[in-house]
Amino acid sequence: MEQQQSDDVTRRILLIEDDEGDAFLVSELLDEAGADFDLVRVSTLVAARGLVDDSFDCVLVDLGLPDASGFAALETLLAEVNDTAVIVLTGLSAAGSGRAAMAAGAQDYLVKGQVDGQLLTRSIRYAVERKRADLQLRRLYATELQAAENARLEWGLLPHPITVDPRISVVTRYRSGREGVLGGDFYDILETADGRLHLLVGDVSGHGTDEAALGVALRIAWRTLVLAGVDDDLVLPILDDIVVRERRFDEVFATLCTLVIAPSRCRGRLFLAGHPAPLLLAKPVAQLPDDLVGPALGMLPDVTWGSQSVELGSSWRLMLFSDGLIEGRIGRGSERLGVERLMVIAAEFASFDDSAALVDHLIGQAQELHGGDLVDDVAVVVVECRG
Repeated sequence: MEQQQSDDVTRRILLIEDDEGDAFLVSELLDEAGADFDLVRVSTLVAARGLVDDSFDCVLVDLGLPDASGFAALETLLAEVNDTAVIVLTGLSAAGSGRAAMAAGAQDYLVKGQVDGQLLTRSIRYAVERKRADLQLRRLYATELQAAENARLEWGLLPHPITVDPRISVVTRYRSGREGVLGGDFYDILETADGRLHLLVGDVSGHGTDEAALGVALRIAWRTLVLAGVDDDLVLPILDDIVVRERRFDEVFATLCTLVIAPSRCRGRLFLAGHPAPLLLAKPVAQLPDDLVGPALGMLPDVTWGSQSVELGSSWRLMLFSDGLIEGRIGRGSERLGVERLMVIAAEFASFDDSAALVDHLIGQAQELHGGDLVDDVAVVVVECRG
């Protein structure tokens, strides 16, 4: 049934042939077969290059044109067409060149003088189907390649937390915006040998693999600096230098929040580079102080980022998040969700003690208020210390 439907479609054919007799013969053969083809003929490759587009289903090309011949003509033509099948016309003495042309990218070849109407129409239809199958295979391969690349980037952006303290539990969530295309949001949780707990959430501006790659570089650099015992006050300046050196465009920047919690787990030092401060999920819900928010990484030269001491108590639950969670719109207006409304939603949730359910509820509510999937990526990390 599908073949019959395909045969009933009027196909547009571009014939590139300078010989009047051969061009007339092709037209007569198509008429003889009773095929439903719209044939357009040009006599030079230059004329074809100005005409060929995806509206043509197939191109018939003679390799002996006045302005190009042999594989030079074929290579030029193949570079011009995307979704269009190509059939090479050769003389009897050049049949070997026809087979080589198929190896170079043509879908078929026909020897002049040995073709009737049925063979010509069948060859055109088969060439179109082969080209379609080839395009589908290429798209599938590209999709699989992109999926594999996303998996590698996701592994780099979203690592497994490294903690040994039995009092600490971690819940993480990541939602890609823009139809699943990875952006530059990243996070990390790391406990060092001295007992300190290091928390990180960051966001590279923009969407796509370039931003994701920069996010991976920043996260790995942060973990390396932490494990190497670099002074906490030097970490942000080093990461700022990495952003400047590794970004593709000067407009790219990165926001970052890092919290270093003491071995006692009762207090910590908060560093903010253009990023929202974490929420303390208690009764009532509160946001950690953000009096010392410095500029985002890559924004200004020679910046010194300060830090703020925060008291946590013996038992606490913190939520670090990227701004994709709070920048969703409220309905069709211009109003954003914002931190204050997010805190209200968190405080009203019935299963407040279930961190995983709470995070899923917050993301779900943000999407519902937005009226669909959030445009920006969302990264959320909830770290709980049970005293």
